Formats: sequence, structure tokens, C-alpha cells
Amino acid sequence: MAPRTEQELLSYGVMDPVMVDALARFPVRDPHPSDPYYGDDSHSAARAHRAATLREKHHLRSVPGPIPDQVSEEERMIPMRDGAEIPVRIYRPVQKPAESSPLVVMYHEGGWSMGDASDEETNCRLFSRDLGAVCVNVEYRVAPEYPFPAWIDDSWDALKWAAQNAASLGADPARGFIVGGGSAGGNITAVLAHIARDEKLSPTLTGQYLCVPAIMCFKPPTLISPSYRAEYLSHPDVTTNIDPVLKIRTGAEFAEHMHGVLKASWVDPRLVPLLYGAHENGHRGLPPAYFQICGIDPLRDEGLIYERVLREESDVKTRLDLYKGFGHYFWTNWPQLDKSREFVQDTVKGVKWLLEQTP
Repeated sequence: MAPRTEQELLSYGVMDPVMVDALARFPVRDPHPSDPYYGDDSHSAARAHRAATLREKHHLRSVPGPIPDQVSEEERMIPMRDGAEIPVRIYRPVQKPAESSPLVVMYHEGGWSMGDASDEETNCRLFSRDLGAVCVNVEYRVAPEYPFPAWIDDSWDALKWAAQNAASLGADPARGFIVGGGSAGGNITAVLAHIARDEKLSPTLTGQYLCVPAIMCFKPPTLISPSYRAEYLSHPDVTTNIDPVLKIRTGAEFAEHMHGVLKASWVDPRLVPLLYGAHENGHRGLPPAYFQICGIDPLRDEGLIYERVLREESDVKTRLDLYKGFGHYFWTNWPQLDKSREFVQDTVKGVKWLLEQTP
């Protein structure tokens, strides 16, 4: 498949009329005077505002709360390498599948500095109810309280814990062992797929779910391979960012967040998984990957390039759903839209496809 043309890529970034209407009628709100963090411009205030606005829309999601007659949920604390414990939430189908349950481990979004397990609870409930999976929803520690590489260390420790305890959790990884997440969680997923391959995780991963993933992390176009530069148009230094949720205006703005809040670097593949391509094994030997990518998302071309690299250069099976004219995490910020319901249905279908690739 030839690289996408400039015209094709730019057409993905024209806001869909449905998105235009949703933004006009239900704009992403700024803090109100009644919000306890009003007037506070700190990172903790931004974190609280993000959580508050998502909670306000939670009742509109396809599965707005627990479904105990179909999926059981258990909170647990698991050990990390530094002696600390982090919370995970385990989801199991009440009606056990005839052929045992696959294992799915999920990581939330939030720019490695926000978010919690509630961000992935809808997916986990659906994977358990509709696909019979046992899901482990990981609440890794985030920056700035826990700077890089804390979230990767936590996430890898949690993945190893899930692998080692699969049987006691009620899962059989031989039916499928998938790792997944969105945005920062998609970034973590891409990194973990490489670490699991290199560290020979047993049982082995059989699939990776990459939802609007950060793969280059807004690395400046001049610092990525010329082979991909012509396809890297969604970077905010190249094309003005109109995404109403992920409002990064320049690569320098992300660099400030990366250095100041995350204490991370563009030269480390544990932040920029595309860099694994320069290592001995490159991206070869990774499990099949399912991508969901949005047209006006400034991360769009990071995901599109990576999908092509996996498929064409690394012989990795891929499946891609592209939502032209829609933005980063539109399905949680405007869950009432038909397109949002379609996105959630596609997620389940895509993860089902990953399970069907299990050897």
C-alpha cells in the first residue's frame, strides 16, 4: 500500500458536520465559579476539571455503571517493584464462557499525568459481557507525583502480575491475552508489546489494542525519519490543531509538559515507541494490532504511520478503523452521538478480531 497522500490526510482533518454541531450545542466547558478549583491554574486543578467534566457525561455512556447481573467487579491492590501497591479492578463475566475466558489488561488515558480506572471501565465491562473476557483495569501511578518511568514500570509489573495470576483470576491466556488502552494508555500498550517480546513474557501476548495512541508524542517532524515526514501532517507545528479536547498548539508546548511534568525525553523508546524500530528486533514479532484513529486528532498521523510500519515493514497483522472529521476522545466527551455509539461498538468488534487471531 502506498503512503497516504497529503490531500487524503488533510481531508481526514476536516471537521464532520456532526462534530461541528455537537461542539456548538455542547461545548467542552471551562471551569465554573462553582467548581472548587475555579481560578486555580495548577496541574492538580486541570486534573480535577478533566475528571469533573467526564463525570458529568458518564450517565450518557452505553454502559454508564456496573452491570452486576452480567459482570462481576472486584477491587484489588497488587505489589510493585518499589514495595508500593497500586489498585486494579478485575471484571469477570457472570455467565462463564463454554471454552474459558481470555485475558485483557487495560491502561487508561490522561497524558500520563491524569486519569484513573474509570476511564476504561466501559470497555472492560463490554469486553467481559460481550466477549467473555476477564479484564484487569490498571490504575498506574502518574506524574508529576510519580515521574517517568514510573507509569511504565507500574504497567509492566501489572502485566506480569496478570500473566502470573491468570488462572486464579479465572482466565486462560491460551484463549487470548490482549493488552490495550487509549491515548497515553495506547502509548503504554505499544511500549509494553515491545517489552513483553524482549523480556519473553509468558504466556505471550496475542493482541494489542491501540486507541488514538501517542506513538511519537509530538516529536518534531525534523527529528523523525524522512521516510515518514511527508505523512506527519497532523502534528500541530505542521497543521493548525482544531481538536476541541486535545488542545496541544505546538510541539514546544508538549515539550514543556514532557520535561516539566513528566520528566521524560523524546529519545527514550519507553515514551516514544516508534524508536524501537532502531533496535535489533525493530517492531518484528509483535502481536496483531487493532487501531482506532480520529481524523482531527493531532495524534492522527502518529497512529497511521505506526499502523503502516507494523503492517508493511514488520509483518504484523493490523486492523484499522478511522473516524474522519472526529476528534480525540469524542466518544467520551459526546457519548450521546450516534458516532460515539458506533465507535464503542467498533471497539468490541476490533478486540473480538484480536481474539480471533490467537494462535
